[in-house]
Amino acid sequence: MKIQTIETASVAVPLRKPFKTALRTVTVAESIYVKVTCSDGTTGWGEAPPTHVITGDSLAGIEYAIEKIIAPALIGKSLLAMEDIFQTLDQCMVGNTSAKASVDMAVYDCFSQLCGMPLYQLLGGYRSQLETDFTVSVNTAEEMAEDAVHYIEQGFTCLKVKVGKDNIQTDINRIRAIRDRIGTDIQIRLDANQGWGAKEAVKAIRKMEDGGLDIELVEQPVNAGDIAGLKFVTDHVETPIMADESVFSPEDARKILETRSADLVNIKLMKAGGVHNGLHIAKLAAANGVECMVGSMIETKLGITAAAHLAASQPNITRFDFDAPLMLTKDPVDGGISYHGSIIRLPEEIGLGIKQVNIAAESEGIR
Repeated sequence: MKIQTIETASVAVPLRKPFKTALRTVTVAESIYVKVTCSDGTTGWGEAPPTHVITGDSLAGIEYAIEKIIAPALIGKSLLAMEDIFQTLDQCMVGNTSAKASVDMAVYDCFSQLCGMPLYQLLGGYRSQLETDFTVSVNTAEEMAEDAVHYIEQGFTCLKVKVGKDNIQTDINRIRAIRDRIGTDIQIRLDANQGWGAKEAVKAIRKMEDGGLDIELVEQPVNAGDIAGLKFVTDHVETPIMADESVFSPEDARKILETRSADLVNIKLMKAGGVHNGLHIAKLAAANGVECMVGSMIETKLGITAAAHLAASQPNITRFDFDAPLMLTKDPVDGGISYHGSIIRLPEEIGLGIKQVNIAAESEGIR
């Protein structure tokens, strides 16, 4: 069973409400969909959203990388030599982690179909359902508090609140407004998206601790490359600190883990280059007694389904950030994961469980 063709298509789905962080504002979820077809007719699917400010990948760049570099390198390779496929995928070009991730997940889709089981079972099968948080975008304190109440009314018990866009007192006021509206039973985790300096982060987090805001964790408080600053924050606050943009590869994870620069690690397929490296990161973290989150970019249900399969497979992946499909005005995917309020159930079908991908007439590529 060999890889026969690798095809791409562009997809764009509007968001219900603009998604705002310290780094960007998104109104439309754009992605490149990938279809891998094998010699026996088996097809696998993957997705790569462009996230310029994090991965550096653009829509055109992803498409070019897949069609001109990755596809020629992988076509003809056997699914019975998976490590050869992933080594070639890693080494055929530098960077381009989103493009690599989309092909990686499509290959895994095909391989788990060959093995006759859902991907999460093939990878470890630890659980079959997850509970996702829901993200509160950066806005005024009043609007963020209203959004928080709305999400709780929809059944979410954990909110991921974006901060880091303005001064720390403004951020604290936002969190206070949310906590005052939702009470103490709802979990709040913060994501600064690299928006603070190290000393500023310590000051902000200590104020939140002293103010009784009960923050579960703070994600990526400092610049991605400032590992010393990340460690400084981790060492000087009680609240657990999670590394996100600081960890793309297993090598990045090893540095963070060896230096104890963060308490937790956020794995995203678009940073790691796919399920293969994401699994390596999770295993490294487990060996160091560190728990992980699996998160996502602004993606459709296709990419989130692959990430959820990884997340469901490992016991040390204990947190899940898979709300992006719920932010979209439509779902172009039949099959895959299913949402039941905050609960996500993994599909029982083999592979990723994708039944059909519906690409709008105006999109270019696969029909």
